[in-house]
This record gives sequence, structure tokens and C-alpha cells, in this order.
Amino acid sequence: MITNYHANYYAHELSRIGGTGADRLDRALFDACVDLNPHQIEAALFALRSPLSQGVLLADEVGLGKTIEAGLVVCQYWAERKRNIMVISPASLRKQWAQELSEKFNLPSIVLDAKTYNDLQKSDISNPFRNRQIIICSMHFAARRAEEIKEIAWDLIIIDEAHKLRNAYRTSNHLGQRIRWGTEGRKKLLLTATPLQNSLLELYGLSTLIDQRLFGDLASFRTQYVNYGGNLPDLRDRLRNFCWRNLRRHVVEFVRYTERKPITVPFKPTTQEQKLYEAVSSYLMREETYALPSGQKHLLILLVRKVLASSPRALVGTLEIMRDRLLKLRDKTKQDATILDKLISDEDIDNDLLDEILDGQEDVSPKDKNPIPAPQAQTIDLQKLNAEIQELTDYIRWAKNLGIDTKTKALLKALDIGFNAMEEMGAAKKVVIFTESRRTQIWLQNFLEENGYAGQVLTFNGSNQDDASTQIYHDWLAANKQSGRATGSRQIDIKTAIIDRFRDQANILIATEAGAEGLNLQFCSAVINFDLPWNPQRIEQRIGRCHRYGQKHDVVVINFLNEKNEADRRVHELLEQKFNLFTGIFGASDDVLGSIESGVDFERRILEIYQGCRSEEEIRAAFEKLQTELDEQIQTKMRDTRKILLEHFDEDVHERLKVNLAGTHERLDRIGRLFWAVTTHVLHHHAKFDDQNFSFILQNSPIQQVSQGRYHLISKTHENVPGEYLYRLSHPLGEYVIHKAANLACPPAEVLFDISNHSTRIAVVERLKGRSGWLSLQHLLINSFDAEEYLLFSGMDDTGTPLDQETCEKLFHCSGQVRAITEIPSSVLENLKANQKRHAQATLAKNLEENNRHFSEARDQLDKWAEDMEMAAQKKLDDTKRQIRDLQRRSRQAPTIEEQYSLQAEIAQLERKKRTLREQIFDIEDEIAEKRDRLVESLEKRMQQKTKVTPVFTIRWSVI
Repeated sequence: MITNYHANYYAHELSRIGGTGADRLDRALFDACVDLNPHQIEAALFALRSPLSQGVLLADEVGLGKTIEAGLVVCQYWAERKRNIMVISPASLRKQWAQELSEKFNLPSIVLDAKTYNDLQKSDISNPFRNRQIIICSMHFAARRAEEIKEIAWDLIIIDEAHKLRNAYRTSNHLGQRIRWGTEGRKKLLLTATPLQNSLLELYGLSTLIDQRLFGDLASFRTQYVNYGGNLPDLRDRLRNFCWRNLRRHVVEFVRYTERKPITVPFKPTTQEQKLYEAVSSYLMREETYALPSGQKHLLILLVRKVLASSPRALVGTLEIMRDRLLKLRDKTKQDATILDKLISDEDIDNDLLDEILDGQEDVSPKDKNPIPAPQAQTIDLQKLNAEIQELTDYIRWAKNLGIDTKTKALLKALDIGFNAMEEMGAAKKVVIFTESRRTQIWLQNFLEENGYAGQVLTFNGSNQDDASTQIYHDWLAANKQSGRATGSRQIDIKTAIIDRFRDQANILIATEAGAEGLNLQFCSAVINFDLPWNPQRIEQRIGRCHRYGQKHDVVVINFLNEKNEADRRVHELLEQKFNLFTGIFGASDDVLGSIESGVDFERRILEIYQGCRSEEEIRAAFEKLQTELDEQIQTKMRDTRKILLEHFDEDVHERLKVNLAGTHERLDRIGRLFWAVTTHVLHHHAKFDDQNFSFILQNSPIQQVSQGRYHLISKTHENVPGEYLYRLSHPLGEYVIHKAANLACPPAEVLFDISNHSTRIAVVERLKGRSGWLSLQHLLINSFDAEEYLLFSGMDDTGTPLDQETCEKLFHCSGQVRAITEIPSSVLENLKANQKRHAQATLAKNLEENNRHFSEARDQLDKWAEDMEMAAQKKLDDTKRQIRDLQRRSRQAPTIEEQYSLQAEIAQLERKKRTLREQIFDIEDEIAEKRDRLVESLEKRMQQKTKVTPVFTIRWSVI
């Protein structure tokens, strides 16, 4: 049984801002639905280390959970009421970010794209980036809206896959330049597994995104680190304060990973299937066709080629759209520009995928432009048009007459292989099949239902508007009416409903490209790529739905291979051997995937080969050329440099990980005990508690936005119930409980602490048994570089012997009873005030010492920046002197008077330039010194401590 004094102290402790080391992350770690991995805690602490830092680069190797690390930082900022937060990521990762923030950290977010932006503006919100939720947007959208972003005082900006902006220092890199300008001066967290791929200048580019004063200008960086004899030890020392990298080999003790087991299912198309493929392929290679207008030709051919390799049923539907358009074109009732929209709407081309396909055509200027060029007008040759319509009709009839194709039949064999492999592993019989076509999806569903898998097949796509999905959605809503899992958004809830049905009842999920994003299918351990994308990043994303942290079994990856298609064979070979997508415990490394600027660019190169090569020799030569180019990109020469610069793991760090993990568990157990005790105290009239299972039934809610029902305290050892009934500090009910307890009336009284009936021994309290005294608690707020709060106890026994902070804290581990007192003796008050003053002064001194360390680090960085800038100016002068010496040597060796005169004229011009540069160096040095002094002065002003002391309570204590 705790008292109001216990609850009040606990509430202050649970909401306290600040702390050192892992203490700073306590609330974020407690609230997060993630396993505790010590390397992630270390990385998050590194990001939170200095209040003066403009940001850091988290560069863990792939598979170590950079999103979790960033999520912990965001969660901590949110707990500290710093809530202007934005995530900038590639378009394909936006949904995944929203899902991770919601499921793992209970943080609200909104994906801001053109549609949501316009909708918000229509509802009289002038700048939709001003929002009470975490903003998530794509890189291109952030660049287009840089003006609106710049208006906001962001507390934190996360840039995921930051290596895509590594050329931001170049004026030609419009995307990087716009994002850098729009986010300048705001604290940033950059995430990438490939901070250094081909050149040290990539590190320079990333540093300018964080803070343009981490290094000098480009010339000085080249001189010091890039050119021959570059000072790598110095660069490593400079990187130490803003770059953090964990390696997989150092964390395998804490993180269990399973492997990928690749299986190839070859098939040989029938003669008729192969002839149809060749005929349609030849049609696509033609220079001029009415069905493929020039303004949209690239994307249209890409879409048709995808369905051509997918299934005859998908091909039929696509060709019918093309033919119907030509029929209407003949009647002058349809315009060219509509065919792309029609093809996209009939196939399941996900919006995020389209964003990526069109990225290369987007203009990132503030004004949105149509990324698809308008089709050029063309003169219609009716005879030629009729012939093309007839040709498409013949292809359609041909495809329909094929019946069940060889590839579809091979799926039954693939499923047998997958299910047998799972039975051997003891894994659940679950398979996810990926296809790039919605028509193929429906075709496969019907085929499997008729061939032994009736009632076992589900489909997942971008819309899920079919009757079966709708029924699953309604069933799920009814089953989860009281669970709190329903969000009210059909788009989100139907996704959850289908995945739940797949996990609990069905065996096969057929997903289109939309299903490859943001889904967590770790309960499934087989992936079948019925259609294999050419984009390796998309394949990695697909496999990553199942092969991810938390997967308990090896994941079988099954790919189909057309043995009669040389181009298909070469693509598969490239993806398997060069990109290493299907094997190992990590699949494709980010070193490899990061080396290709864009998966879409790679996809375009593959399309060019399909379009331009007819013979096997041409295909082989084209792929060999592409592989040579990839070998140059995926080079190994930077690996040693990466190791020197970025890897700072040693045995001490490894040991510290173990200690941190154990200490963190202890602290989180303490937070859980305090939170549960406060909850039972505040809600004892509102709820019925189950202390054994740390759950309670809320019978009448004290606040309107919280429903009645059974709540479960979040746990790190048991599986948590998702939804609004998962009880944690950031839950509205949890926030109410803490606020209520922190404001409980706590007048002077006597508290009897019961050590006799305490369940465990507390030696320091047992020594006080039978004794009494006085203690006070005060809240100290220090505002300097950052706001920090301290709870300071001052105590003594009746003999005047002081009690230390730890002893006072441990008194409150014991249950208590309250008795009234008449007054506090004046001598006691004087002693307590003296102790309070000494305690506060000691805390202020310790805080000042810590701030001095941050100040010295920031000042050293400014000093180095000033040296870099001065070195750049001196380099120009040295280069000019070197040119003069070279010309003087050439002048002495010149064979003619005319040549000597010409060289002397150049020398004279350079001499004038040298004098000018010497004068400029003095001016530059003065300017740099002035800038540095201004920055140091502003730091000194920020370091001044502003304090506020608030009494919490004063009590007489007795230990019984």
C-alpha cells in the first residue's frame, strides 16, 4: 500500500526530463514494443549525447535496426514534449515508417504527400507541415516543399537512406540542395548503412546535411583527406563525434538471425507459349506503334513486359486495354494520354512504386509539374491502325487459347517444395506468393482453389476491394470490437485483418507489389517470387517481409526461371550471384544495393537489353557489359578505408554492451514497478486490478478519450496485446495517472515506512528500523544547453545524522501509512533548508561540469572549422605560387623571345593575383575569427544556468 507521498514522488520520477547515460532513455525504452538490443541503446544514446550537436549519422550495417535506433530517439523527444518531428525517406519506405512508429512506439504520424497536403490545405491549414503528429514524407516531396519546411522550428528531422543525398554539396544536385536548405540549422538524424561507398567526398556531403561547420569547404577537405597522403587518422577523429557504426559480427551474441535458403524452380514454356512471347516481344521492339505513344513509351513497354512474363491471363487484359484504345482512337473518341492511367489502374501498380519509377522525371522545383510528357500529335494511317488492331486481337485470342500455362502449373511444385521445407523446420505452413500483376493474382487464386487449396488462399493488393477481403474486414471488426485494435481507417484495418487471417487460418497469401511494403510477415517462412522484379531493392523488400528480425526459422526463397529465355536466365544469375539476394543470413548487403544509385535505374538498363537485343549472343554481351559496370560500382577498394574511419568497436565496447543490457533491464523493471504502483493508487476507485498479470479492468473511465475494458501493462518478457488496451506511459490513461499523482495534495505529515513486511531485504532501510527523522523532496529545473530536472532529497534522523539520496529513495520502496502532525519544528526547517541548498549547489556544479565538456567539444569543432577555412584560402595562394614557379621554369627554358614574353605576361598576371590573395587571406582570417567568436559567444550565453527550485513535500519519517 503506497501513500500520496509515494505516488507524488513516483510520478515526478516517471516524468522527469534529462538524466545521463541510459537513464536518459528509460521512458522511451519502457514504452517501446521492441526487444532490448544493447547496440541499439548505445546508438540512441550517441544520438542524444550532446545538446549542442546539430545531429549525427547512424551507420549500422544492414539488418541491425537503424529504424529502431531512430525510433528510440524520437520516442524520447516525444516524452520530453519536443514534438516538431519529421521523417524524410524514400517514397517506398513511408508506410513502413508510419507502421513502425505506431506499432513499436505508440507514436502518431501522418504520411504527407500531394493528396494529403492538398486535402489539408483545403481544410484551411496553410502549412500542412505544422501538425501535432510526426510528419513523414518522401525526399522529392520534401525538396518541392522546402519553403514550408524551413518555416518550422523542427526539434528533430530524420533522413532515412541518407546516402541518396550524399552529393548534396554539389550545386547540380537539386534534390540534396533543396533538402539541405529547407532543413538548415535543425537537429538531424541521418540513417544509412552505406555512408562511404566510392569516395571520401560522400562523407563530406553527408556532413554538410548535418552541419556545414563540421568541416571547412570542399577545397580544404580535398587537400586534407582526399588527395595523396590524406590524413585518415585525423579524419577518423573528426568523425568520432557525429558518426556511429555497429557491425553485425559484434552483436550476434545478442541478436539471432536465421538464413535464406534459395530454391530455383525451372520451367520450359510450350512451343505456343514461347512463340507468343517472341511475337509480342518483337511487337514491343518496333520503333513506331499507335498503341505505344512516344511520350509514354518507356513506362508502357515496362508495364507490358512485366505482364508478358507474368501470365497469359495478365497479358490478355493488358492487350485488350491497348486494343480498345486503338478502336476508340479510330473513332476519334479517345485521347492518347489516357492509356497510361488505364493500364496503371487495371494492374496493381502501387503509388509508392510509381513515385520511384517517375522519380527520374520529377522536377524538384517548388512548383509541381506533370512528370509524364504529353504525347505528340501524330497523323493517323487508318490502314496501318487497322492492321495493328488486328494484330493485337490475334495475340489476345492466342493467349486465351493457351489454357493453363506451364509457369502456373509449376507453382504447384513450388508450393510442395515450400511446405515440405517448412515441415522439416517445424515452421508453420505459410507461404507468401508475390506477383507484379493483379490479374495474375486473381488467376493464381482461382487456379489454386481448384487444385487442392480450396479455402486456404488469400489475396492482398493496393485496394482490397473484392468481396472476400471486405468480408474478412467486417469479421475482423466484429472480433476486435473491444480490443482497441481498430483504427477507424478502412485502408489500415483491412490490411491488418487480412494479415491476421493469413496468420491464424489461411496457408497462402498472394500479394502484389503493394504487399511488399510495410508488412510484417515474420510468422511466415517461405517467399515465392512468381514474378521476379528486375529491381533488386524491390526483391530485397519482398524477402524482408518474412526474413527479418524476430523470424524464428530459416526462410525459403523460391524463384521461377524460364529456361528458354536467355535474358531471364541472365537477370536471375545477376540477382543471385552479383547482388546475393537469395542466400546468407542478411541477403543483399547495403554495400551492394547502395552502390546502384536507384533500383529503377537498374530496371531501365535491363529493359534496354530486352528491347535492344534479339540473339543470345547480343543478350550475353549486353549483360556482360552491365556486369562489368556493376563491378566498377560495387568495388572493394573503399572497404579498408571504411574500416579505418567508421568501425570503432573493440572488446571494451563489447563488454559495455553486456553491462548496459543488464543495467537497462533493472531500470525498466524499476519504472514498471513505479508506474504500476502509481496506477493502482490513482485508479483504485475506477478499476479492478490483477497484480499477478499486471492487468486491470477499467470499470469507469476518468477521462473521455479512454474506453472501458481490460488493460495490460507493457512487457519486455511477454507478447504484448496490440492496440489501445496496451498500457504504457504514453497512453492517454497513463499520462492522466502520472499528471494526477504529480498534483496530489501532500501537506506535512508523518509517513510510517514498513520494512518489517517488505518482500525483500533493503539493508540501508533495515538499519533505520525503530528510528525517526525528517526529510524533504525538492524539484530542481536547470535550463542551460538543455532542460534537465532533478529530484533532490534532504533528510536526517532525530539525532541530526544526515541521510543520503539513496537511503531516502529506498525508504519509498517500502509501503507506508500516513499520520497527521501538528507542525515542523523551526530548527528542523533550518537544517533541511541548509541541506537542500548544499544539495542543489552540488547538482548545479555537476551540471555545469557536464555543460563545460559539451562547450569545449563544440568550441574545438569551431576551431577546426576555422582552421579548415583558413587552410582553403592559403591553398589558393600556394597553388598560385606553384603556377608562378612552373611558368618561371618554362620561361627560362623557352626557345624564343616571343614565348618568353608570353610567359612573362602570365607570370605578371599571377603575381598580381598572388598579392591580391595575400591581402584577402588577412581579410578572410579576420572574417573567420569574427564568425567563430560570435558562435562561441552565443554558446557561452546558452551555457548560463537558469534554475527553478520547487518544493514537493516535507515529511516526518519513521521506519517500523
